[in-house]
Amino acid sequence: MQRSLGVAGGAAGCPMGPGRGLGEPELYRDLGFRSVWSRLRAEEQLAWTPVGKSGFWSAVRYADVDRVLRDCRTFTSERGTLLNLLGTEDAAGGRQIAATDPPRHTEMRARLQKALGIKAIERRQDTITGLVREALAPLADGGPFDFAAAMLALPVAVAGEAMGLPRADWDWLGRTLTTAIAAEDPEYRTTRPPRQTLNRAHRELFAYFQDVCEERRGALGDDLVSVLITSEVDGRAMSPGEVVSNCYSLLLGAVVTTAHPPNYVLAEHIGDGLLDAWAADLGGTPTAVEEVLRLASPANHFMRYAVTDTEIHGTRIEAGQAVIAWIGAANRDGTVFADPDRFDPRRKPNKHLAFGVGPHYCVGHSVARVTLRIVFDELLSRFTAFEPAGEPVRLQSNVISGYKHVPITAKPRRVG
Repeated sequence: MQRSLGVAGGAAGCPMGPGRGLGEPELYRDLGFRSVWSRLRAEEQLAWTPVGKSGFWSAVRYADVDRVLRDCRTFTSERGTLLNLLGTEDAAGGRQIAATDPPRHTEMRARLQKALGIKAIERRQDTITGLVREALAPLADGGPFDFAAAMLALPVAVAGEAMGLPRADWDWLGRTLTTAIAAEDPEYRTTRPPRQTLNRAHRELFAYFQDVCEERRGALGDDLVSVLITSEVDGRAMSPGEVVSNCYSLLLGAVVTTAHPPNYVLAEHIGDGLLDAWAADLGGTPTAVEEVLRLASPANHFMRYAVTDTEIHGTRIEAGQAVIAWIGAANRDGTVFADPDRFDPRRKPNKHLAFGVGPHYCVGHSVARVTLRIVFDELLSRFTAFEPAGEPVRLQSNVISGYKHVPITAKPRRVG
């Protein structure tokens, strides 16, 4: 018997919003969703949430999420990968790397994966360090500093440099990209219904990248846009539409994966001793960053559609039904991670799913990891005495799990 979620409330009496269960963006405005995850992980079967004439199954256990993301033959990406496309056919299916199944997916991402490999990123470390220092510089004056706003801008700067995008465009790109994945957040919503906000953001971003690509074709370089323009699939160059779609996806992925892990730390761990202990042992930053990624899980979910009838955790999934893999829920599964809600900066092994798993493992994971290591090394080596300067404010989004405002103060650390 399928367990229905989201019609008349939520799990164990926890309010879930008007009918969309774990898909309700309002649920993520505070941290109550974590207790919902915990309750759903204990259920004997997956929960079903009806939405209009369709609906979705929620995979919240590590093993279930791992299977859904790995098994591309049973669970396709080509009908849409995010809940905001539920019940529609994704126009990017088979055109965008994230919305294409292997083996075509593997061919499409090959050159981009090489360009974003660890050796290529390490050659850009000085550039990334400079951008991080620029982002953190206002913290030195001792006054209130919106750390989250700075972090939301940082990945656009890092990716913007790598893509050869003009600095004058970065602020607009950052806000419009966040609008595209938080269209129901009152701070970003420009119209009612929110779908119109989402569609407008998509139109503006795709038009922007169309202009960038047309201009770049006449002046190819070693930037990531040029890499996409000169990539081949099925024995031909990517079409202009494919290049534009993947430019959008690449920059969007950077915003999601890089901005929100530091925001999680400064929002939830000021005052508990973590920052001081970390600062005293910066050699442990690479391991600590993995724990930040696990607990922050900035990519909140990925959607897949069953290609054939199958079964997950005793639940029959019919061909054509959507399954949502809730990344953060899997990353707090106590059957995989001991004391899963505790931040353990030395946790090993730490096979979190923050970057996904399987063929669709995040192509930008190396640049995200390097950037995050630099952020924490710079932050903790240059500043101390971190204090909240107001209440953190979370995004209202089922796509991103993160904060949009984290006001703090700090003091420059004396050297020598």
